[in-house]
Amino acid sequence: MKVLLINGSPHAAGTTYTALKKAADTLEKAGVEAEIFHVSKLQTTCVDCRVCKKKGNNRCAFDDCVNRALEKAEEADGFIFGTPVHYASASGLMTAFMDRLFYAGGSLLWGKPAAAVACARRAGTTATLDQLNKYMTINCMPIVSSQYWNMVHGAVAEDAPKDEEGMEVMEILAERMAWLLKCIEAGKQAGIEPPAERSITRTNFIR
Repeated sequence: MKVLLINGSPHAAGTTYTALKKAADTLEKAGVEAEIFHVSKLQTTCVDCRVCKKKGNNRCAFDDCVNRALEKAEEADGFIFGTPVHYASASGLMTAFMDRLFYAGGSLLWGKPAAAVACARRAGTTATLDQLNKYMTINCMPIVSSQYWNMVHGAVAEDAPKDEEGMEVMEILAERMAWLLKCIEAGKQAGIEPPAERSITRTNFIR
């Protein structure tokens, strides 16, 4: 079992990384492989060219870190998406990444457990969590939660460990993720398979 943790901060070793590292270390202790993937510079936001849909290969037409993440997503069993808070939202980098990741290769993430983590100096975390969770709930991904909202506070990386509650929330989140993944695996061994992905009837409000 493996969890892919996505760091959507412009700072590869900032507060978001520190929060994700706490979760990753806890996952490893629980016997689940964990890898932190940093979202590096993107070539572009999603331009709705729809080349990914025409080719149907679960890859974006713009070959950058989005496609590297999709390669890793194929082997991952769960995901934790972390972002700093910018103007009460996910970072612009993370938003662009998520748009392209889910549009080009959402089927590689479909149905797999996931969680969102928001890091802020002070506020805007709950709005950010709501934004990220919408990517997952449109993709049949079970949301993993902790004993409080998945947030860590700190202006810089050195601040994050001082948020003792936030660090404990990351530990509990990772423990719940590991537990759910093991439950899913046990279910499969018992012959219980999740519902298959199915096409739905798409309707417009205006005809």
